Amino acid sequence: MTVFLVRRLFTMVISFLLMSLVIFIIIQLAPGDFITHLMAQMSGGGMRDEYAREFAENFRRLHGLDQPKWIQYFIWIRNFLTGDMGHSLLHGRPVATLLGDRLALSFGISAGSLLFTWLIGIPIGIYGATHKNTIGDHAATFVGFLGLSIPNFFLALVLMIFAVFVIDQPVGMLFSRAYEEAPWSLAKALDLAKNLWIPIVVIGTAGTAGTLRIMRGNLLDMLGQPYVTTARSKGLKERIVVRRHAVRIAFNPLVSTLGMSLPTLLSGETITSIVLNLPTAGPLLFEALLAEDIYLSASILQFYAIFLLLGNLMADIALTGLDPRIRLE
Repeated sequence: MTVFLVRRLFTMVISFLLMSLVIFIIIQLAPGDFITHLMAQMSGGGMRDEYAREFAENFRRLHGLDQPKWIQYFIWIRNFLTGDMGHSLLHGRPVATLLGDRLALSFGISAGSLLFTWLIGIPIGIYGATHKNTIGDHAATFVGFLGLSIPNFFLALVLMIFAVFVIDQPVGMLFSRAYEEAPWSLAKALDLAKNLWIPIVVIGTAGTAGTLRIMRGNLLDMLGQPYVTTARSKGLKERIVVRRHAVRIAFNPLVSTLGMSLPTLLSGETITSIVLNLPTAGPLLFEALLAEDIYLSASILQFYAIFLLLGNLMADIALTGLDPRIRLE
């Protein structure tokens, strides 16, 4: 197990560096840069061209944008590893200050959506597999296709209308006015939970439909395996055969996709947060990409990459518990 973890951690370090390089290169591929957009705004505002050019040169020198791209990358990744993510060109503030609780809220919403997805999708998938071709199975399959077909932004709008006009709950915020600037406490956490259900349901709906279908298909395959037939022939009850022998192995494909599901949930969180006007990292990333704020956008994307790597590590550890054969590979 120790060798297994060391090998995975070494792979994570290499992947982290490669992903940071790809992120920085892709962000720099867009034509122009932040200064280009800024100069266009200043020219439209009536600033003389020579003043605009002088301001642009000083701005580039101040933020290191006059350096070659490869030097900019090494400076950024070196500072990122020490906790200094630079200054946002768009907001004029340190990136670490801007992110603050936003990343934690984004990750919390995504984790809650994943929990919602598994708590709803897995039991329904098991029911569909163990009651194949029944009315309940067809109904669950129909709900799965319906969940996959509804766009996140449309469901967010529907739930906004429901919350405001049916249950009289304000939307567009994660905290009530009294807790927005308050320090973290049990009361603030409970207030967050009260306002968190809409984004979790919106983001988790499509994932629930996918999880339902994957679990149903995996379990149907496992129920036809020889070792399951052998367990039945020994006189074991059907629920014990399903729970101990079939469901445990059917979990493997779901657990293996745990790391890959986090970026999907985070991208869904971005769209949902923009529609619901939530103070998470998603809308901040969208603004940074539009303005070509390289330090802010690269830092957020790098944190998303870290979430992906951690998710894959947790999936690998969970798989070794579900299937000990993996530790011997």
